[in-house]
Amino acid sequence: MKRVLVTGSTGAGKTTLARAIAERVAIPFHEMDALAIAGPHWEENPRLLEDVSQISSGPSWIFDSFGYPQVRDLLWSRADTIVWLDYSRPVVMRRVLRRSVARTLLRRRIFGGNVETAGDWFKADHPAWWAWSQHAKRRVDIATRCADLRFARLDVIHLATPRAARAWLDVTTTTGDRTMDNSATVTERLPRR
Repeated sequence: MKRVLVTGSTGAGKTTLARAIAERVAIPFHEMDALAIAGPHWEENPRLLEDVSQISSGPSWIFDSFGYPQVRDLLWSRADTIVWLDYSRPVVMRRVLRRSVARTLLRRRIFGGNVETAGDWFKADHPAWWAWSQHAKRRVDIATRCADLRFARLDVIHLATPRAARAWLDVTTTTGDRTMDNSATVTERLPRR
């Protein structure tokens, strides 16, 4: 486990888990949204592909993303491990709503110095609306990729609940070893097509 992609729905907790894994296995963590959003007014980074390509060519890394479309295939082809947070819609919505409310009320600066505003809540691309509307589609997209023969070499760690994620993280050591009991309630190896 040297090149890790933590994936899941918007608001599932990808960044939090990716940071925790990075700490445990001493691998550099890269926050995808911070790389993708370059400036004020949610300006996109025109060099995202080049930046991610350079980082992902290194020997070890962790990203917290399904992958923006322009870098998705690159990341999936270079990863050795996918950690899939496949949480239910209610779990995801509680998390994303709590996060966005705090960001809005506290005016927390995030990617590129931007803040979530009350007005943003009425836009279709606001994280809360996005998480709600894209949850089922994202789940299908990730499952399809995990079963795709192009990515058959990947170690897929499928975590269906936050409890399963905590249990898996507890046995993930500083060497990257995972001595989990292979219980389907904690992790499962996804079937290939």
